[in-house]
This record gives sequence, C-alpha cells and structure tokens, in this order.
Amino acid sequence: MFKILSINPGSTSTKIAVYEEEKLLFQKTIRHSNEELAVFADILSQFEFRKKLILNILKAENFPLNELSAVVGRGGMLRPLESGVYEVNSRMLSDLQTALPHASNLGALLANAIAEEIPACRAFIADPVVVDELQEVARISGLPMFPRRSNFHVLNQKAIARKYAEKIGVDYEKLRLVVAHLGGGISIAAHEYGKVIDVNQGLDGYGPFSPERSGTIDAGNLVKLCFLGKYTQDEINKLLNGRGGLVAHLGTNDVTEVEQLAASGNHKAKILLEAMAYQVAKEIGAMHVVLGCCSDAIIITGGIAYSEFVVKKITERVSGLAKVEIFPGENELEALAFAGLRVLIGEEAKIY
Repeated sequence: MFKILSINPGSTSTKIAVYEEEKLLFQKTIRHSNEELAVFADILSQFEFRKKLILNILKAENFPLNELSAVVGRGGMLRPLESGVYEVNSRMLSDLQTALPHASNLGALLANAIAEEIPACRAFIADPVVVDELQEVARISGLPMFPRRSNFHVLNQKAIARKYAEKIGVDYEKLRLVVAHLGGGISIAAHEYGKVIDVNQGLDGYGPFSPERSGTIDAGNLVKLCFLGKYTQDEINKLLNGRGGLVAHLGTNDVTEVEQLAASGNHKAKILLEAMAYQVAKEIGAMHVVLGCCSDAIIITGGIAYSEFVVKKITERVSGLAKVEIFPGENELEALAFAGLRVLIGEEAKIY
C-alpha cells in the first residue's frame, strides 16, 4: 500500500496529511503566529522552520518516514504550464528561488527535501495556481501588453471536477462543466473535455468580489487612486487582494459572521451577500456561454459553499442553465495525495 504525505503551505499555516492510498491516516494544521514569522526576511527563508515543524509532527504521530512512497507539495508560482502532476526537478527548484513571492512556493521545496531523505520516495507537485489551458480567443484583452492570464484555484477545481465525474460514472475528459470555487478568493472556470479554456483571474481578485478581494472594479477610478500619492504599490495591491471585498465593507472575511449579521437584521450585510452571489451567478452565466450554452453541470465548491444563503441565491439564478451540484469545502490535501497516487499506480508524471 502506498503512503503519501501532502504538504500545503499557506501564509500563516502549514497543513499536512498522510494517506494510505485513499485512506486518511491523519491530518494536522500547524499555525504560524505573526511573531514567529516576523523573524524571517521572506517566504523562502521560512523553509527550514517549516520543515522542522513537519518532521516533528510526523515524529509525534509515530509515523515512520521510510514508509512514504511520495511527498506531494502545493505547486508554486512557476511559469505557466498544463494541469497535471509534475515530478519535482532541479529546474523547478531553481525557478522557485526567483518566483513571485507566495507561500505555495515552499510546497515543492519541502516535498523535495523530505523525499530526498527516504529511499525510493518521490516528490511531486500537482495543479499549481499557474496552470494555463486558456483557448487563444480567451487570452486577448484590449491592450496587447496585458493579455488575460490564467491564475486560479486549479487544484481544488480539477479535484472536484474529477470527483463529480466519478460520481456520475463519466470521464472528466468527456464533460463540459462550469466550476465555481468560492473561498477567500473566487474563481469560476469553464472546463471543456479536461481543459480549463477560460477563467477569471482569481489570484488578483478579477471577477466577482469575494470575502477579501475587490473583484473587477472601475479601472479609471483605480488609476486615479494610484496617482493620489496616498498609497504605495503594496497598499494598492492589498486593497485588491487581502483588504477588499467583505473586509473592505465590514472588516471581516468570515462569511458565517456576515450571515449572522444579516440574520439579525443588518441590511448592509444581507445586501453584500446577495451582491456577491449575484456577481458569482453572472460569471457562471458567462462561462456557460463559453461552453456553447451546453454545460453538463454547474459545480459550486469552496468554503463558502457551506453557506446555505449564498448557495441558494446563486442557484436561484443559474439553475435554469444546467443542473447544479454542491461540493462544499476545499480539501486540497486530499487532492494532492490523490494526484500523487495516480502517478504511483501508473499515470505518467509530467516534466517541468
């Protein structure tokens, strides 16, 4: 039986899980306080700190490292590539040293370092945020120096699409699906026969606004904001991603908290949730058109998919387009482990 360690580094946490093939053995979330992280100059310098914490957890669980067949890390900000499972190699490790700073860059580095200590253990990443399968027409914008980019929640999107395909007994590569990932950021994609041919650029918050991202906003007003002399570039970026959306309006990114406010009679909270759902529904409609108005299903996933209020508001608007399926949560650790398992049992890993 293959045993697989999944590693998902976030900005203030490192999540790990160990699977015996498809069976979860244990899962842990290691929280990192601001004080702990303040001593590090950047994300990459946290490598040894996080590696030690992971190994300590495995030791505390009495898990023998030499039983691991693979370690699968969250993919980082590499250059654009096709979806799939990639074996970690020297080129990937080198590119991550100079990649756009992001916690996910540690995924491949940690996976490789741990796998190197174990005989016959392999290191992989799967479906990183930079996966780019856009059709040509979807890349064009009104300014040639700014082509549309593909940055989205591809790991969870692909995993949930495959899970839905398995549920109905059809290959993922034979389906046309609109998948809406609703989390701290929101990405809505058109999956056509195994490829994501169009998607809103969710990394910077383009598309619907979300709990902490601004969504598409008036470009003219944004330009004026940039030249007021009031904000630095980093502060503008934070307004778009981190301090936008529900955070900007209500000071919280917790949808459950906003729902409670709405239920208590807070009109602003209620209309914000309705507006977010409205914008998600519009984007789902756009991706349905991308698929020739022939979507096999609309799938709603991510943490916000637990919100009955938001899901109901979206479903009321899009249920006439195709059947709607709900897969709440974003089990990325499972997605990583299952991706590694597919290679261990015969799928060929891709070369970066």
